[in-house]
Amino acid sequence: MRSVLIAACAVAAGLSLTSFAAAEELNATQQLGRQLFGQSCAVCHLKQQLGAATYGPSLSQASLGGQEDVMREVIANGTPRMPAFKYHFEPAQIDAIVRYLKTVPPQ
Repeated sequence: MRSVLIAACAVAAGLSLTSFAAAEELNATQQLGRQLFGQSCAVCHLKQQLGAATYGPSLSQASLGGQEDVMREVIANGTPRMPAFKYHFEPAQIDAIVRYLKTVPPQ
């Protein structure tokens, strides 16, 4: 039921369903990461409308060479085109986002 609701919300928002793993397949940390990703990252890293481009690259387990430490560094400190989230998220929350991204297959 919960995954159906998530899928319906994603479709209604025009988000790519391939970016969301089924809730039953995720542990608590990964579910938190998916929630935080949806709140703060999806606006730039997921398509918001059909046919629209994203501002940032699509993210997956292969992003940044699949290196979790590099993913944490980029999320925490940002890039010239991405804000730093180290003041917005606790280290455990950044880790949860990375753990969620490691469940997302490359597109």
